[in-house]
Amino acid sequence: MVVRPRDDPRGASEGDDGDGAQGHGRTRGGGPDPDGARAADVIARGVRGAEPGEVPGRLCEVAVELLPVIGASVSLRSEGMPVQLSASSPQAAHLSQIQATLGDGPCQSAVEDGAPVLACDLTTGRDAGRWPVFAQQATEAGVRAVYAVPLGSGAACVGTLDLYRDRPGALTDRQLHVARIVAGVMTVALMALPHGDEPETRDGEDDWLSGLASDHDEVYQAVGMIMAQLGVGADDALARLRADAFARGRTALDVARDVIAHRTRFDRS
Repeated sequence: MVVRPRDDPRGASEGDDGDGAQGHGRTRGGGPDPDGARAADVIARGVRGAEPGEVPGRLCEVAVELLPVIGASVSLRSEGMPVQLSASSPQAAHLSQIQATLGDGPCQSAVEDGAPVLACDLTTGRDAGRWPVFAQQATEAGVRAVYAVPLGSGAACVGTLDLYRDRPGALTDRQLHVARIVAGVMTVALMALPHGDEPETRDGEDDWLSGLASDHDEVYQAVGMIMAQLGVGADDALARLRADAFARGRTALDVARDVIAHRTRFDRS
């Protein structure tokens, strides 16, 4: 089941340290917040005229404009694999898919911790050792640092905004503040996606996500086919899909598309 922002009983603002409310140009203490004011202006300009389903992608582009990063993506927490929603570029989408395939990386850690995870140097040291396979694949894809900011509240993280940088380095406190503002607005935007009173079903999730989860749907279509081919449950089928992708240096989405197109078949061994 996908964890939706509205499933967080405390709402979107509590988990972002109040930054979402600070976008109007005031700090928590009531003083001027020029970074928040600028972020609010850029966000407003970036989403102006957008349909609800377009807003997550627009906000990823806004993050790249506001911060020293080359890409951004957003994903929702889900049983199995994260639901990849939007990205600012094909490169950012690919990095997001790598994390989903491996089930490892800064975004996975941010979901587990309910707090920002700043991997400032994937080429060496602690960060490279914490996620060794992801770090290797990320650097091969031209990314040297990843910053994952939770969506929702600390106790009920529903997903992450992931930021990608092509050189090592940390975010300053002011830059992290801006990233939190974008994440807070992203959470509100996801809550605002049309959703009726439908039950928690795959179809209901599709309606709510306004078609944003098409890649996720392809993965689970392939999982269903693998279940039939191998006579196994969904968890085992997803594990086989991920293992095949890892062994061949591909993403789970790439392999899923091959399975759907009958270019790849899983046989019982």
